[in-house]
Amino acid sequence: MSTVHVTPHPSLGANYDKWLLLITVLLMGFGSLMIYSSTSIVTPSTAKKDISQFFYFKRHLFTMLLGFAIMFAAYRLRPGTIKKVALPLVVFSFFLLVLVFVPGIGVSAGGAKRWLRLWPSTFQPSELVKLSMVIFLAKYMSMQNYRADIFISFIKPIAVMAGFQIIFLRQPDFGATVSLGILTLSMLFLSGMRMRYLMSFTVLAVPVIIKLIKEPYRWRRVTSFLNPWDDPQGSGFHLIQSFIALGSGGIKGVGLGASKQKLFFLPETHTDFIFSVVGEELGLIGASVIISLFLILFVKGISITNKAKDSFAYYLSFGLSLMIALQALINFFVVTGMIPTKGLPLPFISYGGSSLLVNMAAVGILLNLSKGESERKIVDRTRDMIVRKKVLRAVYGKKR
Repeated sequence: MSTVHVTPHPSLGANYDKWLLLITVLLMGFGSLMIYSSTSIVTPSTAKKDISQFFYFKRHLFTMLLGFAIMFAAYRLRPGTIKKVALPLVVFSFFLLVLVFVPGIGVSAGGAKRWLRLWPSTFQPSELVKLSMVIFLAKYMSMQNYRADIFISFIKPIAVMAGFQIIFLRQPDFGATVSLGILTLSMLFLSGMRMRYLMSFTVLAVPVIIKLIKEPYRWRRVTSFLNPWDDPQGSGFHLIQSFIALGSGGIKGVGLGASKQKLFFLPETHTDFIFSVVGEELGLIGASVIISLFLILFVKGISITNKAKDSFAYYLSFGLSLMIALQALINFFVVTGMIPTKGLPLPFISYGGSSLLVNMAAVGILLNLSKGESERKIVDRTRDMIVRKKVLRAVYGKKR
């Protein structure tokens, strides 16, 4: 009886990118450490609310555990399944985004309506919108009838993006509006979309952006960005305190837990400006380590595109990597005074369940894509039939 050598399916021996997982865990470890450091001081006002030194830290650990479950679930999803839910996920995200305006469901804070009331905390639908938009664009640009040289292929995703941005501006959330626009245009550029379409849209968007920036509270952010010392106790307060924190850290930092700026000076120390506390306590060395980890994470994510067996996996891996890196880059620019203040957390580092859960789902998908599997169902089924026939012939002989 002849011997039949059966070649295993490539996916059975494929391994996920362990470096990608390790970097994510390291960033989350840094985040947990800095969240505890920035929230462990109990003040008279927090004591009245029964907020202990472990209050935020425990809630963050709970979110991390939930995030790992979501990451594992996303890792188990096959690319074909993700592709199928692209459009329903966009519709669901839009529905959640509108729900923030419903009394009793939406939560307002600081004059903005951006959150949904969900036990045991709140959820910000704009974070899910970014993920759903990346998946939708990856599916759209991988369709057989997609052509980057015709206007209709350009205007469809722009219309979807604009629909989300209109709701963002009603909340208002200018940071999410800008980041979604950059993310969408970047993915369209990657697909080979004609530059004249992209440039024309950018030129037409400039007057709209200028009009939005001229809103009084946004214009104060611009002026404080240009010269925060004009209003050190008002619009420039955040940025000045961030500068003081970063400057106080020096090369090695003042020591973990020894930040002075977190003592009623620097606002939002555990969310938007947590990187300033990192710079103060861990110095240039600690800040450089975190920046390097994000850079490596982005490079590892982009390298997954080289393993992509189809255009959907290619665009999806690029979009998810860009989504995480763009949010981190904007946060770095804000705390260092390179762009006006935006309310965007630092991925995996800042306190905030919505951002952490969505980014961990993105990492789970990236880990799946890093195995280099494809969804060629017809080819796989045919190959399995051929292998089965070979085994039957080897055992029972050729059919006479």
